[in-house]
Amino acid sequence: MSTSALTHRVRVLAAPGDRHEKILTPMALDFVGHLAAAFGERRLDVLRERRRQAIRLAAGSPLDFRLTTSAIRADRSWRVAAPAPGLTDRRVEITGPPDRRMTVNALNSGAHVWMADFEDATSPTWEHVIGGQLNLLDAIERRIDFTTEAGKEYRLGDDRLATVMVRPRGWHLTEEHLEFDGRPVPASLVDFGLYFFHCAQRQIDAGHGPYFSLPKLENRGEARLWNDVFVLAQELLGIPRGTVRATVLIETITAAVEMEEILYELREHSAGLNAGRWDYLFSLIKTFGHRTDFLLPDRAKVTMTTPFLRAYTELLVRTCHRRGAHAIGGMAAQVPGTDRAAHETAMAAVRLDKEREAEDGFDGSWVAHPGLVPVCREVFDGVLGDRPHQIERTRDDVEVTAADLLSVRRISGPPTPEGLRTNIAVALRYFNAWLRGSGAVALYGLMEDAATAEIARAQIWQWLRHRVVDRETVLRMLDEESAALGAEYPWADVDAVRALFERTALARELPAFFTPDAYTRHLVRHAEARS
Repeated sequence: MSTSALTHRVRVLAAPGDRHEKILTPMALDFVGHLAAAFGERRLDVLRERRRQAIRLAAGSPLDFRLTTSAIRADRSWRVAAPAPGLTDRRVEITGPPDRRMTVNALNSGAHVWMADFEDATSPTWEHVIGGQLNLLDAIERRIDFTTEAGKEYRLGDDRLATVMVRPRGWHLTEEHLEFDGRPVPASLVDFGLYFFHCAQRQIDAGHGPYFSLPKLENRGEARLWNDVFVLAQELLGIPRGTVRATVLIETITAAVEMEEILYELREHSAGLNAGRWDYLFSLIKTFGHRTDFLLPDRAKVTMTTPFLRAYTELLVRTCHRRGAHAIGGMAAQVPGTDRAAHETAMAAVRLDKEREAEDGFDGSWVAHPGLVPVCREVFDGVLGDRPHQIERTRDDVEVTAADLLSVRRISGPPTPEGLRTNIAVALRYFNAWLRGSGAVALYGLMEDAATAEIARAQIWQWLRHRVVDRETVLRMLDEESAALGAEYPWADVDAVRALFERTALARELPAFFTPDAYTRHLVRHAEARS
C-alpha cells in the first residue's frame, strides 16, 4: 500500500499499552489515515444531513418511502451478492464485546456467527478499543486463551468456530486518542480500518473474509458512504472488490423506509439486514418525541408483536428475501440463571420469540449469551431443517405502508410507577458500569448494552416533556435509586453517574446519544503525542 499521498499522518495521543505496537504499526496507521483523508468530510456531511432531516421531521414533514427512489424499489431484477463463505447458514448469531473471555466463549458457543461489537456492547476506553483488535487478531491466529482469577481456563475448541463479524462504532463517534490533520479520527474508520488492515487477508486465507455489521444508519446515503469505504479499502490492500460483506442493523425509523435502497447501495457487499428493538424505539422517540401521538408506554409493554413493530419486521423479511439477502431477527437478551423457575420462564420467552421469527421467515436470530444458543438453534432447526436459510420465501403476501410503521397510538398508555422506576434504575446502573469500562452488563436477568440505557433515558425525557409523569416524582426516584446504587456499589462515582443521567434524561432537549459527551468527559486519557 502506498502512503505517499498522505500529508499528515495519524498521531497516537494515548500512552503505550501492552502489545499495542502489534496493532498500531506505521502502515496500519497510514491505512487509517488514508480512510480519514478520503471520508472524513463526507462523514461530517452525513451528520449535517441527520440534523437537517431531524429538523424537517420535527417541523411536520411526512416520513414516507421516497418518491425519488421508487425506481429502485420497482425494479425486481437486482439482487445482492451471493452469501460469502461462512455466511450461508446464519441461524444462530451471538453478539458481545471483543474482550478476551467473550471472544473465546462466543467462538466456542456453537453459534454460526459472532458479531464482535465495538459499538453498543463496548465501553470505548482506549484499552478496550486496541485490546479488542488484539483479541480478534489472536483469535484468527488461534492463539487466544483466558484464565480467570479463580483459575478457570478458556481456550478455543477443535470444533467449528463461529464466523467473525465486526461491528465498528457509528458515524456519530470519534476516537480522540488518534488524530489526523488536527482532528480526532472517526471512530467507525478506526475500528473498521485497524481490523481490515490486520485481519482481512488472514480471514480470506482461513476460508472466510472481512465481514462487518453496520450500526445506526439512517438513510441510503450513509450506506453509500460505507460502500465507498469498502471499495477503497479493498483497492488499497489489493483485495478483490466484493470480498467485504456487511449486514445493516435497521435500528432507526428513517432507515426503515429505505431498506431496499440501503441494500441497493451495498448490494455488491451486502450480507442482509437484521432487526433491532431498543434502538429502534429510541429512534422513534428521538424523531417524533415532540408529538403526543408517539407517546410510548412502559417499554416492557412494547413487544415485537405490537402492530408497528410487526410491520417493521415483516417488511424487513420481505425486503431482504426479494433481493436474495439474509434477514436476521432481533436480540434475545435473557441471561440463564440458577433459579430453576426463573430460568424456565426466561427460556420459554426466548423460545416463543424465536418461533415467531422463524415462522415469519427470518433466516436466523441473535442471542446475547452462549446459554441461549441451543434453544435458538433448536427453533430454527425445526423450521429450516437441512436448508441453510429460507431466502426463497419471499413473503409477497406482506404489504406495509409508512403509516403502518408509524401506528404507535394503538399501543399508547400511561407509564406506570414501576416502569418509571425500572428505567431510572437500569439507566443509572448501566451508566455506572459504562463509566467503569463495561459495555455489556447483566441487569435484572438481562444482558444490557448501550441501547437499553438510550431507550430508558429517552422514555423518561418523553414522559416529562408531555407531563405524563411529574418532575418531582422523577427526582424523588432518582434520589432513591442513586442511594441504592451507592449502597450496591460502594466504589461507584454516584455523582458522575447522576450528572450523566441528568444531562441526558432531564435536559430540555434530548441529546442524540449519551455516549459522545460521556466518552469525552470520562474515557479519554491523552498522553504526549507520538507519531
